[in-house]
Amino acid sequence: MERTLIIIKPDAVGKGATGKIIDRFIEEGFKIIGLKMFKFTKDQARKFYIVHKDRPFYEELVEFMTSGPVVACVLEGERAISRVREIIGPTDSEEARKTAPNSIRALYGTDKGKNAIHASDSEESANYEIPFIFSSIEFVE
Repeated sequence: MERTLIIIKPDAVGKGATGKIIDRFIEEGFKIIGLKMFKFTKDQARKFYIVHKDRPFYEELVEFMTSGPVVACVLEGERAISRVREIIGPTDSEEARKTAPNSIRALYGTDKGKNAIHASDSEESANYEIPFIFSSIEFVE
């Protein structure tokens, strides 16, 4: 079994799509072993997205991710990282509507930046992101 992290972003939380997004992962057979709603501070968001620090969209991403509450989940399942990436769809929500119309980003995202959901893109990312968000929580087995 593999674990991965998803974060339902402020745009999707604000639209009231949190329950629908979580339900989708349950319907796809994932087990939720960690769930947390919180608001990133700017310092936390900068550290969480440190891999993007040299990219032109970094500060915009930090601003967006601190603009409202988010919901983080640790999902467990077979090939969780790759399956979750497939379910969420392409980064750009407009592209997702064309190429993966039933994906989470196609259904709930607005554009490339406000794309409803974050998901770990590799085992290395998951190993950094999960303890970053859930540092002092025991997971439900």
